[in-house]
Amino acid sequence: MNEKIVLTAEGYDRVDGRNAYHSALKKLTLGAPHWEENKSMQIAAQLWKENKDGELEISIELPIHQIFDLMIFLSRTLLYFKEAYRFPLLYDPEKPTVERIGVQGGVLPVEICTDNPDIQKDIQVFSQSLSDLGELTGERLRTLTRILEELELY
Repeated sequence: MNEKIVLTAEGYDRVDGRNAYHSALKKLTLGAPHWEENKSMQIAAQLWKENKDGELEISIELPIHQIFDLMIFLSRTLLYFKEAYRFPLLYDPEKPTVERIGVQGGVLPVEICTDNPDIQKDIQVFSQSLSDLGELTGERLRTLTRILEELELY
């Protein structure tokens, strides 16, 4: 199943955040899509797990643009929560939109999920969780920033 894979990161289970050394995810790969639903894309990322026979199989496959979209969404979320303490509820119920991000001729609206009946409790827990994950996200953000800065020179 390694056909059309160009880059691989073996041993992902050793660095998978708080799942390190206990993770079911064993490797990451980049290459041509394997799953039929992604065949129209040129490149996809795959996350591989061991099946019950001990063989690796694709657990998740995402087209590259979806990974960037998730990175944009997460980055904007992290920026928002750096300043969210200024709101008594960590958001403004009258203006739940965090930002409208222009992408591909459209808009990706980043908003607080006011449809969530427990948003006031859940946003507090979410904010604290982001803070608690600081040591994991901080290192990865610094690494990503360094790489993105290198790409700027490309």
